[in-house]
Parts: sequence; structure tokens; C-alpha cells
Amino acid sequence: MVDAPHILVVDDDARLRKLLQNYLSSNGYRVTVAASAVAARQMMLALSFDACVLDVMMPGETGLSFVKSLRGIEADIPVLMISALSESADRISGLSSGSDDYLPKPFEPEELLLRLRNLLRRSSNGRPRANAVRFGAFAFDLQLGELRKGDAALRLTSAEKDILRILAKAQGQPVSRLDLTQDEADSATRKVDVQINRLRQKIEADPTNPRYLQTVRGAGYVLHVEQGA
Repeated sequence: MVDAPHILVVDDDARLRKLLQNYLSSNGYRVTVAASAVAARQMMLALSFDACVLDVMMPGETGLSFVKSLRGIEADIPVLMISALSESADRISGLSSGSDDYLPKPFEPEELLLRLRNLLRRSSNGRPRANAVRFGAFAFDLQLGELRKGDAALRLTSAEKDILRILAKAQGQPVSRLDLTQDEADSATRKVDVQINRLRQKIEADPTNPRYLQTVRGAGYVLHVEQGA
């Protein structure tokens, strides 16, 4: 499932989060769950997602507010909004906020799956390819998670895609190992070092003397990209 679409489910109902996580996982998706908009926003800083299933009514920041702010960060991520509010005015409000589809609760999991597949299909077919950073002979598409050298696509693991996205979004600023993994365990930060070394094997002419993916002592790692790319 390394290359399976990655779905973010945001809902304060623990039972529903678990149900959707199990159901979507059993249908071939990678799934990450969040109990609030705050938690979801933190996850999106560290991970990339192909779609979001978002509840409207949550404590603190509502789904409506979250999706409005989301459009300023990840404008092209498909959002399927779910809500117990089923009046036409509620659906219009949800769609006006920036969501791509609106599914009233209660719903059949199969219907949610079909709507999600349709959103992913439309997003894949219509997604622009201009959102890319370039370094040397390489181009990395932040939306697709695709690394190319000329016309050839290079295979990346999910973790490598996530790390490249974070470094590219940092716009030439160092990113700490903790921010790259979101896990304070020593084993997690060591894994980041391993993934960085593997990325260097793919993009550096001399991995022991990297030109693009460099170590910043005491700060972490930085990706040097072409300005204006």
C-alpha cells in the first residue's frame, strides 16, 4: 500500500473515526485520523494527503472554518464533508466553504467510498502539474509526489515523498528531524537519517558530498531548489 492514496479523516467521534479508518483501509487506502481541526492541521504540516473526509460539527474550530483556511494552504486537495446537518441550506454552506462534496449523516460506508473515489479520479484527471520544484536535472511535483529526472520517473517510497514535500515547502530553510518525523523517539529520527541517505542516492551525483539535500549542523536538513521553479 506504499503508493495507495492517503486519506485524512477528521471527526471528533472516535467510533466513526475507527469505522472509517478500518473500512477505507480494507478498500486499499492509507488512512490517518484526527479528532480536531487543530490536530489535522499539525498532521498536514508533516504528511501529504490525497483527500480529506471532514466533519462539519466539531468542538473548537468547525469543519467549515477549517476547509476555508485549508484552501489557502492545499488548494487542490479534494474534501468530502460529512455532517448530521442535512438541510439544503447546510449542504450549500458546506459546498460554498470550499468542500468538493457533501454527504449527510447517517450514511452507508459504501456511498462514502464511491464519492471519495470519484473525487480522487476528478482530482487526478484535472490536477495541474505546474506545482513543482526543480534542482539540477530533477523535478519534484509536490501534488503528485512524483520525482522525475528528465522524462524518467524515479520511484519514491511514501516516506521519501513526505520528506521531499516538507523540505520543498520549507523554501530553502532547514527542517529539523523532529519536524520531518513528528515522533520524538530516537528510532524515528534515525529512520529519517536513513531515508535522507536513500534520497541522496537517487538525486546526488556524490551522495557523500551532497549538492541539493544538505545537512545543516544543529538544525536538520535543507533542500536547495532553483529560485522561481
